[in-house]
Formats: sequence, C-alpha cells, structure tokens
Amino acid sequence: MKIYTKTGDKGTTALFGGTRVPKHHIRIESYGTVDELNSHLGLIRDQDINEHYKNVLIHIQDRLFTVGAILATDPEKALLKNGKERLNIEKISSENIEYLEQEMDTMNEALPPMTHFVLPGGHQTVSFCHIARCVCRRAERLASALNEIEPFEANALTYLNRLSDYLFVLARKLSSDLQANEIKWIPDKK
Repeated sequence: MKIYTKTGDKGTTALFGGTRVPKHHIRIESYGTVDELNSHLGLIRDQDINEHYKNVLIHIQDRLFTVGAILATDPEKALLKNGKERLNIEKISSENIEYLEQEMDTMNEALPPMTHFVLPGGHQTVSFCHIARCVCRRAERLASALNEIEPFEANALTYLNRLSDYLFVLARKLSSDLQANEIKWIPDKK
C-alpha cells in the first residue's frame, strides 16, 4: 500500500464514504485534532509512569481511533444501500465514559482536595498531560461546532469532555507520584 495517493494535492481529502471536502473543513479539523491528541497520549505513555496508567492510555487511544472514525464519516453516507452502517465497529459506549469516571475517582481518592487552580508544569511528564488536556479541549470545541452543523453520536462528544477531565486528574496524580511541585494559582489582589 502506497502512503502517498496524490489525491489531496489540490487541498481536498476524502471522508469515510468517499465525499471529498476541503482539508480545512471543520470535520477534518475535528478528527485531525483527535489524531493530534492521540499522538500526545502516546508521548505520555512513553514516559516512566505506572504500568496501569500506560494500559489505561492504550485503551483511551483505541477509543480515540473510534471517535476519529465517527467524525470522519460523512453522515449522508453513514448507511449503506443495504441499510447497514458503513462504520461497522463498536461505538463509544456509556461504559467507556464510566471507565474514565472510575479511573478519575480512584486517582482522586489518593489526592488532596483542590483548593486553587494549578499552574501547568512541575515535571515534564505532568506538562505533557496538561498539553494533552488542552488539545483534548480543542478537539471537543471543534467537535461541538461540527455537531451543531452535522450531529453525530452524542457519546463521542461526551467522551472527549470526560477525557479532558481525566487528563487533568492524571496530571495531578502524576505530580503526586513523581513528587513534583504543584504551584497554586493565587491571583494578586488589587
């Protein structure tokens, strides 16, 4: 299989189903940002962190490929002529969302309560988590805008929302595990 097809040389690309759209189309921005997020998660997974977190990240990366596939599917071509779904894979389930929530709850039990916003940083691995969290929020904003124009499965959008929360809690937990200094944001008073 050749990597280069030359079909995008004029600034368009094909959605799942064959529809061609400009490469700057919000649908492309949405799933492209999910892909970017997935790469950042790989970077976190490559750090010297607890094996459990690595396994959770692998699971999340798998689910993000599903989110990307959902976003890459032309809604007008989502059903085949025989009535079956073009995207014949397991979708994002409420169990996938609950999994993130359970992981957050477990990590939070080991952390002191938050009393202030925290400045991103303190350790390179923690910073990678904060970058991934911000990319996840951008993916969610783009997907939300796309959803207003062309609605897609609600669980995919919910998953992105929950994932950004998970990445914030993971950053806090890794700060604790790595004994990094969490700097509270305390605004100056007038």
